[in-house]
Amino acid sequence: MKKLIKNANIVNEGQTFKGSVLICNELIERVLSENEVLDNESDTEIIDADGLWLFPGVIDDQVHFRDPGLTHKGDIYTESKAAVAGGVTSFMDMPNTNPQTTTYELLEQKYELGKQKSLANFSFFMGATNTNVHELLKINPKNVCGIKVFMGSSTGNMLVNDVESLERIFNEAPTLVAVHCEDEQLIQSNTNYFKSIYGDNLSADYHPLIRSSEVCYKSSSFAVELARRYNTKLHILHISTAKELALFDNKTPLRDKKITAEVCVHHLWFSDADYKRLGNKIKWNPAIKKSEDREALIQAVNSNLIDVVATDHAPHTKKEKSGNCFTAASGGPLVQHSLIAMLQLAKKGKFTVEKVVEKMCHAPADLFRIEKRGYIRPGYYADLVLVNPQSPHTVSESGILSKCGWSPFEGVRFDSKVEKTFVNGNLVYDKGVFHEATKGMRLLFEN
Repeated sequence: MKKLIKNANIVNEGQTFKGSVLICNELIERVLSENEVLDNESDTEIIDADGLWLFPGVIDDQVHFRDPGLTHKGDIYTESKAAVAGGVTSFMDMPNTNPQTTTYELLEQKYELGKQKSLANFSFFMGATNTNVHELLKINPKNVCGIKVFMGSSTGNMLVNDVESLERIFNEAPTLVAVHCEDEQLIQSNTNYFKSIYGDNLSADYHPLIRSSEVCYKSSSFAVELARRYNTKLHILHISTAKELALFDNKTPLRDKKITAEVCVHHLWFSDADYKRLGNKIKWNPAIKKSEDREALIQAVNSNLIDVVATDHAPHTKKEKSGNCFTAASGGPLVQHSLIAMLQLAKKGKFTVEKVVEKMCHAPADLFRIEKRGYIRPGYYADLVLVNPQSPHTVSESGILSKCGWSPFEGVRFDSKVEKTFVNGNLVYDKGVFHEATKGMRLLFEN
């Protein structure tokens, strides 16, 4: 049976208009304006969306769903469940798992986990090391989103700090290279400096002083230098400083850019003033920095210096998040609340709703050249989200779906709420009820 999402306020491609969307199986068949009607609705399921916004599904290009090996704090099933409840219909997951996804065989094993467990569509990055360039060359850019390079602190052997290895990766990568940019030597120097003055038991508000703006800029500027030298398609993840924005271009159309930038919701929402209140709950790498950095990042989203908005969703247990600046884990869960947080910022005048959809839905599809996703267009997969813009609620622990059981947004009142999420035409989330029989699909990419 076909489905007709009727009388929605459709937000798509820079416009908002009253209309309806007809779904046939996995795909969007028609987009109807307010005055258009179907000739026959008798064999069609009608979904009344009057008063609701209809968005393309959010595509999150940076998550850590912890599968395999770290599943005590999250796994592909639990975190994709939180994702679809938040309107995220596709995600790209990072390789710092156990074992780390640094061989082609392990990468394909992870895709099998995705097929079995994910309620959302999925792709997985292969991780680079100082010694695995031969494995990276096995990647098929048609069905793998990219290579992840940690140019900063990481676990195990995933810190790529050998210049010759970096040059080979940037020169020979068969697909997009996504980088975490923080300079390890500067981090260690800053750590030693603050420990020598204040000792080992520092609070979270020292985190942005240790992982400073200079730490980020030194690494990201080096990545840009390498990308320009080797003509690499480079994507710099979680930009957190005003200084780094000078590295990027807002004149070139996104699909033609070779060097692109992502910002995460937490760097747009919080500032260093929030450490006193929230402490380790907002400890991320890179660190949340000054309010001036946050305002510059917001402006960069609006001016297109920054190309996409994502989450870096990284659940840790409450125990793992305890301790001091040096011992508490960095990262936190965000996929369940990323879209409504951005809509709240839009309500505050920071963005337009159309800009939110552009940066969370359209732009990731364009940047990664994802096949038939990210837009409300006939022939595209029916990844769709219905949002009630007038459904105020306060985030509480009881409603958190991520396995870790906490959120930095606890106690925050949001004015909008995700009501329904469709993945490939299937209604997967419906006002708190999940329909899990059909799993998500592996994302494919244009050459």
